[in-house]
Amino acid sequence: MSDIKSDIQIAREAKMLPIKEILAKVNVPDESSAFSPMGRHIAKINLEYIDTLKDKTDGKLILVTAITPTPAGEGKTTTSVGLNDGLNKIGKKSIVCLREPSLGPSFGMKGGAAGGGYAQVVPMEQINLHFTGDFHAITSAHNLLSALIDNHIYWGNKLNIDVRRIVWKRVMDMNDRALRSININLGGVANGFPREDGFDITVASEIMAIFCLANNLEDLEKRIGNITVAYTREKKPIYAKDLNAHGPMTVLLKEAIRPNITQTLENNPAIIHGGPFANIAHGCNSVIATKTGLKLADYVVTEAGFGADLGAEKFLDIKCRKSNLKPSCVVIVATVRALKMHGGVAKDNLKNENVDALKKGLINLERHIENVKKFGLPVAVAINHFIKDTDKEVNALVEFCKKLGVKASICKHWADGGEGTKDLAKHVTDLCEKNESKFKFLYESKTPLFKKIETIAKEIYRANEVIADTKIRDQLKNFEEAGYSELPICVAKTQYSFSTDPNLKGAPTGHSLPIREIRLSSGAEFIVVVCGTIMTMPGLPRVPAADSIKLNKDGDIEGLF
Repeated sequence: MSDIKSDIQIAREAKMLPIKEILAKVNVPDESSAFSPMGRHIAKINLEYIDTLKDKTDGKLILVTAITPTPAGEGKTTTSVGLNDGLNKIGKKSIVCLREPSLGPSFGMKGGAAGGGYAQVVPMEQINLHFTGDFHAITSAHNLLSALIDNHIYWGNKLNIDVRRIVWKRVMDMNDRALRSININLGGVANGFPREDGFDITVASEIMAIFCLANNLEDLEKRIGNITVAYTREKKPIYAKDLNAHGPMTVLLKEAIRPNITQTLENNPAIIHGGPFANIAHGCNSVIATKTGLKLADYVVTEAGFGADLGAEKFLDIKCRKSNLKPSCVVIVATVRALKMHGGVAKDNLKNENVDALKKGLINLERHIENVKKFGLPVAVAINHFIKDTDKEVNALVEFCKKLGVKASICKHWADGGEGTKDLAKHVTDLCEKNESKFKFLYESKTPLFKKIETIAKEIYRANEVIADTKIRDQLKNFEEAGYSELPICVAKTQYSFSTDPNLKGAPTGHSLPIREIRLSSGAEFIVVVCGTIMTMPGLPRVPAADSIKLNKDGDIEGLF
């Protein structure tokens, strides 16, 4: 096994094409009005060119989601890239639309997010690090608003902001638990009024969520202006536009809002743009990127963060609701390894065949299939194949899906690239062409806020009840009275279980959904419902990935994965 190459080795050996040749595959002209090169292999598509595409017919949208995540790994991004290559392999014009990786996970525990093996987007090192600077622009725009708030208070506080009721934190794109709660403006009169503050990670910023839901620059500026940053002593909301922050913040995002295009290892186009947290936000790439892909290609493969209970539900109930996107089918990624973990097998024992544990864990996949079908969408299962998977285990998984009326395709894209996903690609195109979309939302916009939360809890998580104290219920009523009653719900909970207990694997029922707090994202236009012990500023593990990342004697990066 020692001769198996690492992701970074495979990526470094890739024979990349000039980006203009990649764009030519989807008929983007080699003109300065269409795109701006960011080096030889990356470009930003210009908004003016995107605007010329508005009358073109949209392609078919394929959502890739997954079973409940485990430490064994599911490979959602890898499968998305592999499926895109597979679609191109069978003669379809396809683009994959992905989120940009965050530096926090890259140097923390999860690693990068550019796929793996022979199903990667490249240049892998740039994508996983600074890329085109979009995250830095979002960080700067967010923190400009933070600076303007404290500056306004320092120079007399004309808006009568209550320093105890400032709800806008600062952000940085790194895991740093020491910054979760801090005191600022210390050091005397010259530095302002001391108060408590804190940092979130950039991907948890409302600016990131707005960036990914905005339809254009005008919409972006309007949404930024509607951000609630604080309240007065009389509990009157203060918005970013009250501080005249929306103009300069939009200026900082002017270049970032243009979608980035790169390529897969097989030289197929990949749009990589935006990257909101899949907990505190909706966990999908930008609306602009997805809509651009649909104008340029016949098929667009995109993914949503974490398992289908979080990522897919938010993609469908938030992103699609806000953008009028309608997926044609959903692919649920599953691995034999992860299903065995849901069946009770410890990570160290996953290499051993255990069909009984697999069958026990299949209840998790079944739940996700049932949930996706509630949205009226056809489902395919992608078995992300690992070398240690046995024929008995794979066959048991395939037969189980067949009994549910769902086809499971064995996918070997990690080892074989697009050649390893041709079966899935053919099946997905059949689903897209033969099934008229009957897509529907889980709840209506006019449904009361608490009822929306209950619907998600009972229909998707299979909880018996939602636990919310009087303060939470009153807050929801206040949001409704303030004109936010039709906003969708964004539940922030552990990704490792249908419940709020990460240790409850499989498909638990009869549990409760306790609400810890409610947050209004008035610019992004959704209500965040925080359940359990979700952190919006993660910490680094005992041994972070950063320990192994370095430059070798040739100046090449080592240890990035």
